Amino acid sequence: MVVGLDPFATMAAVLTVAAIVAFIAHRARQPLIVAFILVGVIVGPSLLGWVEEKGTLELLAEIGIAILLFLVGLRLDIRLVKSIGRVALVTGLGQVLFTSLVGFGLALLFGMPVVVAAYVAVALTFSSTIIIVKLLSDKRELDELHGRIALGFLIVQDIVVIVVMIVLSSFGSERDGSLMEQILFVLLAAIGLIGGLAVAMRWVLPRLLTFVANSPELLIVCSIAWAVAVAALTDYLGFSVEVGAFLAGFALASTRFRESIASSLSGIRDFLLLFFFIALGAQLDFSSIGEQVPAALAFSAFVLIGNPLIVLVIMGVMGYPKRVSFLAGLAVAQISEFSLILVALGRDLGHVDNDTVGLVTLVGMITIGTSTYMILYSKQLFAVLEPVLGIFERRRTINVSLPEPKAYDVIVFGNGRFGRRLIEEFAILGYSVLVVDWDPYAKIGLDNAAIADRVSLVHGDARNIEFPASLPLRTAKWVVSTIPNVEINKVLAISLRDHGATAPIAVTVHREAEAAEFSREIDEKIVNLVLEPFDDAADDAIAALRAL
Repeated sequence: MVVGLDPFATMAAVLTVAAIVAFIAHRARQPLIVAFILVGVIVGPSLLGWVEEKGTLELLAEIGIAILLFLVGLRLDIRLVKSIGRVALVTGLGQVLFTSLVGFGLALLFGMPVVVAAYVAVALTFSSTIIIVKLLSDKRELDELHGRIALGFLIVQDIVVIVVMIVLSSFGSERDGSLMEQILFVLLAAIGLIGGLAVAMRWVLPRLLTFVANSPELLIVCSIAWAVAVAALTDYLGFSVEVGAFLAGFALASTRFRESIASSLSGIRDFLLLFFFIALGAQLDFSSIGEQVPAALAFSAFVLIGNPLIVLVIMGVMGYPKRVSFLAGLAVAQISEFSLILVALGRDLGHVDNDTVGLVTLVGMITIGTSTYMILYSKQLFAVLEPVLGIFERRRTINVSLPEPKAYDVIVFGNGRFGRRLIEEFAILGYSVLVVDWDPYAKIGLDNAAIADRVSLVHGDARNIEFPASLPLRTAKWVVSTIPNVEINKVLAISLRDHGATAPIAVTVHREAEAAEFSREIDEKIVNLVLEPFDDAADDAIAALRAL
């Protein structure tokens, strides 16, 4: 705690340092994970000594981890893994297996005990889905072949890490009774938990979400309450908080509200995870950092070079071109936030000490920082290495074509009278339409049932600047907002452009004066057309009367 300041002022000082360091990291095109760990080093006992009593910090960090795992479960798309089939499973599981074995041997060479070596080896296998998705999205490569393959085996990794956490949390803590009694208790608890969640998924959660989704604030509060409550229940049953949060998210993954919840909570997740990474940085012991540097550099080199090579070999044997294999392999050239969470869980279970946590954290900072530039300049890097990458490519490569994600010709925000009329006209003309509406009770309600299969409805909030990231903007020919609100339409249009929308965007107003407020957006090509349904209807009415 800062001398002379109360806890609130101390937190304000910590957040100020975090904002400054995060700004510098952003300018350097670095993920903020590295920045926040560095903030922990700065404000921790090693330097400023502001963060010593970690009670509040650790509680916020734990809630942040719970929300992170909740969102992982919420967005776990098993259909993506199935769509890319063998390459996702073989590459994902193969990379985890080979990295674990080689990492375990490397850890033993550095004289680590078997349990510690196992934790370090497993921590080296996981790559950050959040960072990779962000980098590939910024480069418009997420829908390319290597991007979809990388996302597929990253999802496989996420599933593996959840399984590992379940095993550790189930059998890592001591309980009274014989081993068989402990195993029986774990099995009964797991069956009861999964059964209860299945009942909730089928009969309770869909109705509850429909009831609370009228209010964005209420939906956020109820989602967080659900995530934290299930996490607390699993913790009480002897599993970890992380496992419960993941299951809470997975229970909502099949509902039509999942994208709204995920986009609404992403900012809260990022803010709360700040405290987790600050706490990790604050726990780094610089008195022994010199002893950890050689091992950290060796493990980092293995992750940065060895992990992509493993993917290159596996995908090469499967017949993929060297370019696709190389670009996909770069996705595993860093360790994940889950690696840090896993080793922190091991410390809480008494399996590893703070030195091990510090070592893995140091490896994370090195690999995340370095691999970011490797991915940003992946094509230039491939051009340099292409002559030597031929050894990873078979003479005959397979002609791969992945199923295209669901695409729509038109995206319409709002399902009111004007919106429904536009939707029906688009569908009659043969276009596929995705309707976004905030009303949880909204239905398409088209008069022509023959065209109903061309229209889909999704729950979403036009005011949420993160929500457009979940939409198929790349294939849309038009995006139309029928919401007659100037401020909402301005926020929506800018957000759509920020997330890569290139299609013409039309917005709706009710008064001529409101149309004039979009002059700047039209000049900057953010908005292409302003619709005035009342004036247009009056013109049509006059034209019809004159024709009599």
